[in-house]
Amino acid sequence: MGVDAVTVRVVVAREAAAGERRVALTPDVVGRLQAAGLDLVVEAGAGVAAGFPDADYEKAGATVVPAGSGLGHAEVLAAVGLPDVSGLRAGQVVVGLLQPLLRPQLMEELAGRGVTVVSLDGLPRTLSRAQSMDALSSQANAAGYKAVLVATEHFARYLPLLITAAGTSKPAEVLVLGAGVAGLQAIGTARRLGAVVRAYDVRPAAKGEVQSLGAQFVELTSVGPAAGEGGYARALSAEEQAAQQAELAGHIARHDIVITTAQVPGRRPPELVTADAVAAMRPGSVLVDMGASELGGNVAGSRPGEVVVTPGGVTIVGAGDLASRLATSASAAYARNLTALLGHLVADGELHVDLDDEITAGVVVAHGGAVVHPATAALLHPQPSEASS
Repeated sequence: MGVDAVTVRVVVAREAAAGERRVALTPDVVGRLQAAGLDLVVEAGAGVAAGFPDADYEKAGATVVPAGSGLGHAEVLAAVGLPDVSGLRAGQVVVGLLQPLLRPQLMEELAGRGVTVVSLDGLPRTLSRAQSMDALSSQANAAGYKAVLVATEHFARYLPLLITAAGTSKPAEVLVLGAGVAGLQAIGTARRLGAVVRAYDVRPAAKGEVQSLGAQFVELTSVGPAAGEGGYARALSAEEQAAQQAELAGHIARHDIVITTAQVPGRRPPELVTADAVAAMRPGSVLVDMGASELGGNVAGSRPGEVVVTPGGVTIVGAGDLASRLATSASAAYARNLTALLGHLVADGELHVDLDDEITAGVVVAHGGAVVHPATAALLHPQPSEASS
């Protein structure tokens, strides 16, 4: 199928971020896109790092164009992370996990250029009809699974109980901090590998989910329930966070592996594991910080994309890129999420932006020359009470 066969052309460019191996759309969704009235154009090599060669796209019916030339063909530019948006022009659409709360000025610039910006970060995750579009959950699921495998790479012992002729190896003890999608997948994976698993979360509803996976739930007496909006935990006050850190430290010290998953959209992740808590861990222990980013992390001393070994022999893995390390599975899931969202937004060969629709209002950041996403707009033009708080 050529690039002029249908009205809406979706272009997949090679990811711009260093080390990003995922691809936004995979060959298996080409047929569904075509059925929805979209044609897929792929820049050469866009899917190679995720295990999807150009020939697979062509066999599925997509068009492959030279690398760097896709933007000229696009009505919709599809990406995982933020792509190169310097050449986007009025009337074009960019869609991905764009983290608009971290780059509101760029969102405003794109709006001023007449670009429609769609970010899956803002999808209302509590809507049942939006579940097939929930890219944050699908990528967190991949990351939670990979977190346990990364931990085992740096842990010099077996995870399960092993009784052999050479003696008995006791099971590793794993603590997962945060029982959202990533945390629950980490719990399940560690349990399947035979570890003794415990987990903590500030949301009361998480206890039943943790126990259903066969893990023990850690309850703190110093911090009350902290359920927030949209399925996230709310940010703790400074006093609550200090009390949480102090009580968690004792639990952290007796575990061999600690996996942290706490993130707050658009903000610095909470520090759950202090420097003192790290120092109290046994030599050979491993910390995997899934919250590690340029904004900070859940573990004192973690650095995104790096492995740090402390003087006390504790390994800290700054692992904010775990979904990318599971690129084939993560890309396949993301492609299905994105295909479902495009099917929701595109009808009769045209993009329809109905801001009265909950899903559309959640994901559309800029449209019609303006930033229309309330949270992003509030960062650009804070009200007096917000500016002084």
